[in-house]
Amino acid sequence: MRGLAETARQWAAEGRVAFLARPVTEQGFGPRDPAGAVLVDARGECVGALYRGVFDAELVAEAGVMGAGGGARVCEVSVGAGEATEAKLTCGGQAEVLLQPLSAIPAEWWELLGTGAGVALVTRLSEGADAAVSEVVRAGDVPSDDAGRRAGELLGTRRPGRDALYGGSGLVLVEAYPSAPHLVIGGGGELAQVIGAQAALLGWGSVVVEDADEAEKVLVRHRDAACLVLLSHEPGFDVPTLRNALALGIPYVGALGSRRTTARRREGLVAAGVGEAGLARVHGPIGLDLGAKTPAETALAICAEILGVLGGRDARGLRDSDGPLR
Repeated sequence: MRGLAETARQWAAEGRVAFLARPVTEQGFGPRDPAGAVLVDARGECVGALYRGVFDAELVAEAGVMGAGGGARVCEVSVGAGEATEAKLTCGGQAEVLLQPLSAIPAEWWELLGTGAGVALVTRLSEGADAAVSEVVRAGDVPSDDAGRRAGELLGTRRPGRDALYGGSGLVLVEAYPSAPHLVIGGGGELAQVIGAQAALLGWGSVVVEDADEAEKVLVRHRDAACLVLLSHEPGFDVPTLRNALALGIPYVGALGSRRTTARRREGLVAAGVGEAGLARVHGPIGLDLGAKTPAETALAICAEILGVLGGRDARGLRDSDGPLR
């Protein structure tokens, strides 16, 4: 969806008759992009990606029928096993896809997406979905209803997500696009470089910091998206940096090191006034227990743990095992 922001603004400025298509409900298809969406205009141009383009022709036909002044429409689409194989989808599936006029999407939505801000779109569909009204919810907004609360929950996972809510007032589609995680890597070297490369594969940002003052400034600057990956073993760097990250409420705080180093850091944090609740938030030793040995494997284990923590999943980390680090 973020990749559509520039095109959406351009088409809106041109006054082009166009529609934003994205799924409301879906079954099957296997692993898929939770941010998948397509802009389609009445002339048949498609920009974006949804189910590897297998339904683009159907969406173009629907857009042509709706034309200028058309309301929103929910289209039922499906693909069988043979078509899925041809399209290189994992498996077939069915979906209800909402086609909504581009003119009905708040301009603020595209502006915020374009800046990388954490933001959600709440779309309320009337009976038959002939009208759909959308409103923007920013990260940190106080929720006014169930849809606002769900938007906040999805934004809190730091991963794109959609949910359809059903209630007395009808169907509400909640689409959340949090800021991408931004790894603040404390300490340089080969492992820092490999972690940065792994983060880039996931679409995350990263920066290497070399001292506590620099780390604090970067954590504050990226407070809404920062995750701390501490590699330094210097007490003058690691203890104040961990303490600052905890005080800022950074959602993932991890520190590389042996159990002896982890114990030393814990003692330093206690001396700095960090309580049990804060200590429990530190992932140290860092990473999932994957038996990682090489820098690349270690980077994978660290990023996998971050992904699980941000998504609220109970993945087993090295912190929660008692055996030797291998």
